[in-house]
Amino acid sequence: MIEVSNLTKRYAGRTAVADLSFSVARGEIVGLLGPNGAGKSTTMRILAGFLPATSGTARVAGYDVFYQSGEARRRIGYMPENNPLYPEMRVREYLKFRARIKGLGWGQSRRRVDTVMEQCGLTHMGRRIIGQLSKGYRQRVGLADALVHEPELIILDEPTIGLDPHQIRSVRQLIKSLAGRHTVLISTHILPEAEMMCGRMLILYDGKMLAADTPDNLQRLMAGNARIIAEIAAPAEALRQCWAQMPEIEHAEVSAAEGEFHRCILTPRDGTDLRPVIFTVALQNGWVLRELTRNRQSLEDIYVQVTRPNEDEEGE
Repeated sequence: MIEVSNLTKRYAGRTAVADLSFSVARGEIVGLLGPNGAGKSTTMRILAGFLPATSGTARVAGYDVFYQSGEARRRIGYMPENNPLYPEMRVREYLKFRARIKGLGWGQSRRRVDTVMEQCGLTHMGRRIIGQLSKGYRQRVGLADALVHEPELIILDEPTIGLDPHQIRSVRQLIKSLAGRHTVLISTHILPEAEMMCGRMLILYDGKMLAADTPDNLQRLMAGNARIIAEIAAPAEALRQCWAQMPEIEHAEVSAAEGEFHRCILTPRDGTDLRPVIFTVALQNGWVLRELTRNRQSLEDIYVQVTRPNEDEEGE
């Protein structure tokens, strides 16, 4: 559905996107992740036909977004970060107006408006003035607008920003329900949100692609750096000496827990799984072991690890 090759966008004195290449298959929900200024919105605007690229190519459903802009745009539903609604219009009349602009006939526009209003939970809001709606309902109107012409690709720029937890949950469920029937590209810097919604992640930093994979594969890729947590009933000094002598352990933290127990946070060297080793050591020393777990990394942990080298270079 999306093919991006060597995409670059330069502004005066600044490169927003640098030699970016990726692809998105039909029916996927893909998260475009990164901090503010990473190049997410610029990439989406180029894909949606709002900005020309400086160099490189971008195709949507096989159509070049610059040279075949009309054909590409017909297949795209785009909701920008600042949702440009008409606050003085009523919800239903606004959606019918948007459907007509997007080329739907009178009968088809009425049917599609009914469908997307039900899909987005807006049926009871049809006669409400948009300017009087809450932020959550305005986001739903923007999403219904993006869906009304049945696009193959839906591009959502920060769709949950500024929403309360209940609104975020309802918008998240709505986006997840689109998988399969539509291809969805979502930009966000709220990493737990992306982890819940997206089947694949594209991590951007400073306009460059740092990683692209499923959340599970990213976690497996980073599993070598996953720390081991062990709670052991043993003297703290004995534990510190034991871990210091083990070549498999790169770093160890020992802190007091309840009673005789101490909590040990152990970082492995070269991706070694320390759990069998720690179990054996506890058994040999007659220490009581009540917890032995591998700390599963969150997407946020992975993002910090992936971007840290760039941040270190920047500070040098």
